[in-house]
Amino acid sequence: MTLYKMHGAKKWEVALHNPSHTKPQEEIVGVTWSPDVQSVAVASNPALLTIHSIQNGRVQVCIPVHFDAYHGNVRGIWWFREEKQIVGNGLPDIFKRGDDITGAAHSVLRNLPLLDPLQDEIKPLGSSELFAFQGARNRPVQKAPLPHCVYDWPTLPYDHTAASIAVNKPSADTSFPEAEDEQDDTNTNSILAVADTLGFVHMYLEGTYRMGPVYIPRGKHFPRSFYKHREYFFSHIGPITPNSDGAVGLFPHIIKLPYLPGRHLRDVARASTAALDLLSYALRVVKDMRAVWFGSETQVGARELGPKWVQALNSRQATAFGQEEPHAVLDLTCLLTTGRSSDGLMDFLGSGEHMSDRSIQKWETVMCEALIRLRDLSEKRAAPACQRLHLVLQDMQGWAALPQYARCEIKPAEVEACLELTATAIFQASWLANAARKELLRFKEFMKWIRYEAARVNATGDHNGPRPQHDILEVNEYLTSSLTASPIDKWFVGTSGRINHEGLGVPSEKASVKEAISKARAALDQWDQTVHKDVKPRDLSPIERNLDTLLTTLAERCQKMFQEAARTAARTAELVAGSAFLEHASTEGPDTTPQSAASSGFPSSVPLIRERTIPDESQPDSFLQYLAIRPPHDGGRSYLCIARLQQGLGALTSVPTVEVAVLECSASEDGSEEAVPFELLDVDFFDSEVVVIVYRPQDQQRACIATVGYANLIYHTIPSHEYVNGTTRETLMGDVLGLLANGQIASAPAPIIQSRQLSGCTTGGASLAVNGRVGRRVACVLDEAGLTLEVLDMAGEEEEEEEEEE
Repeated sequence: MTLYKMHGAKKWEVALHNPSHTKPQEEIVGVTWSPDVQSVAVASNPALLTIHSIQNGRVQVCIPVHFDAYHGNVRGIWWFREEKQIVGNGLPDIFKRGDDITGAAHSVLRNLPLLDPLQDEIKPLGSSELFAFQGARNRPVQKAPLPHCVYDWPTLPYDHTAASIAVNKPSADTSFPEAEDEQDDTNTNSILAVADTLGFVHMYLEGTYRMGPVYIPRGKHFPRSFYKHREYFFSHIGPITPNSDGAVGLFPHIIKLPYLPGRHLRDVARASTAALDLLSYALRVVKDMRAVWFGSETQVGARELGPKWVQALNSRQATAFGQEEPHAVLDLTCLLTTGRSSDGLMDFLGSGEHMSDRSIQKWETVMCEALIRLRDLSEKRAAPACQRLHLVLQDMQGWAALPQYARCEIKPAEVEACLELTATAIFQASWLANAARKELLRFKEFMKWIRYEAARVNATGDHNGPRPQHDILEVNEYLTSSLTASPIDKWFVGTSGRINHEGLGVPSEKASVKEAISKARAALDQWDQTVHKDVKPRDLSPIERNLDTLLTTLAERCQKMFQEAARTAARTAELVAGSAFLEHASTEGPDTTPQSAASSGFPSSVPLIRERTIPDESQPDSFLQYLAIRPPHDGGRSYLCIARLQQGLGALTSVPTVEVAVLECSASEDGSEEAVPFELLDVDFFDSEVVVIVYRPQDQQRACIATVGYANLIYHTIPSHEYVNGTTRETLMGDVLGLLANGQIASAPAPIIQSRQLSGCTTGGASLAVNGRVGRRVACVLDEAGLTLEVLDMAGEEEEEEEEEE
């Protein structure tokens, strides 16, 4: 897929790949612009939805369309912006609350200090990183994989600030970095729809939040066009077979999503997004802590240094001094308590390579930095992230009890389980911070003792030896519990479950305040006794506390809960109109269009249909659909029919209005009143006034492009009582041609406003694409071979035409 500038210069070109494999996508089905025109949504097969930045084509969102056993190909994509309505008295929001309710989770989160941003893995290396010493801190950090449920989580576009997480500085991908503080709500509440060949329309709120599929009950048919008005969606369906534009239904199926309006859907979506941001943040923090402690492909784990040092001591005692079963920790404990050491230990402390100043300094630096990082990450990032997640889940707990959110099917038991897991994660993260703080204190005392013993062994002469500065009890604790196997390991290995707080010394929730006061008074009464009972420390080693496993379990349960709530809009969808056409279409058969054109490639043997839908200003809740139809012909006179149909909610209670205007595929040349026939190659609506046609005049090779007005044509109302029960566009074409042959309606040459000759398209057909938006009025013509593309600035030609008229 390539993006070109208005004047034909290529801006970027990307190849679409499925994230599950490296093979490129087989075909690109459709492209649509986001409402803010800053990204492009692409539907491709196998069924995949990607959203690309218009700055460099980088993939911002990549979502497989199907997540179940039913796999169909996608066939259409549309993106609708929300119809903005002024609510209230028009006064500005002085407090700038937006959608936040005072006291709710997002209202609290916006007033909390922002969590530090995670390291940006995609940040390009600067000169300081490129030419610095390639140590552990300068190596590129590998992005740790997150649980699979995180990638299937329904989420709005990421807004880390709303989750109380700081973001890195804007990069070059930002379109307007100077306006980053200005909130753009153009995409807010927009709906991205993707239709597949199984009859499903997959809905995405703001392009990313998966609301689930809506099924249109008609076998072997799928939506060919889509239009949105409030909570109603209008879909014209047609068969899957190729070249079957004429078999598309003339009147739409109307689907109502009653849960779409209001704030409830977006409230749950914002909660789901914030929960995903916070859980992903906590998971990445825990994985970073694991990499710091156990190491990774790019860095050495701090935990490995102690066992390596003990292993080197055991190896020295076994090889140099012949000890069959060396016990390094026992010798170190003996040296600590008695001041006496074995020969092997004395030799190791005095001349071992692991006892050099550089080795000891590296061990101390790496270990202290790792423990400080564990302490800070768990205390300042992991625990606060889980606390903020607890606020979001409390909102879900409240919504589960409200009737307004009953359709979301939020189960109170599931929310309670997630809250309990979150509270456990907060406790374990705080516990890890305390364990790292205690480990750091003991390790520093251990290093003081090691340096003291090394200096004492290497002392010569009658010089006074160094004075001990270590705490013997702390050193002994480190020797027995942390040197070879640290208790911090349990936060990253093993399993995790519910923690019994009573086993930690926390009073039971069933205990009353009166019992607690009585127990405290009894302890005070016995305080003056000379004999006190020994207080033994509680053995906490059996408690499983794997924080990574706990957060993964929490993520899986939250994802299921939010995914079920996200499908509320699709689950409550209603078919308002369209069953009459289903019965009528089933008697016609799915394929009523000639298929010879698929192999011959002759453009006039199949019908050519283009459509445009605009709101009907004369009647509320209705819209006008224009159809530009070129019926198939066998080389004789050809026509371009412009049909105007009134559709929508207002047209449901009345007889449908069908109006047509027939244009002959002929036009008068300059200086001549005689109309010269031409072959119509392609046509498309440009704006509300004109259509753009690509045609080849008779007896000429080069094709031309022209604009033809359709707004001021004389439209003929045709009897529409036969269309009440629904029919197809092909039937309408046949009726119009029949009325034209009987003389009941008249035709006229195409009223060409302006035209010009193309440099290419000398033979064969052509493909036309237009954009009539203000500031982007452009037409593109591609020849049948796909080798020549012409880009025409229609705005410039209109200005030249106005100057000539003046």
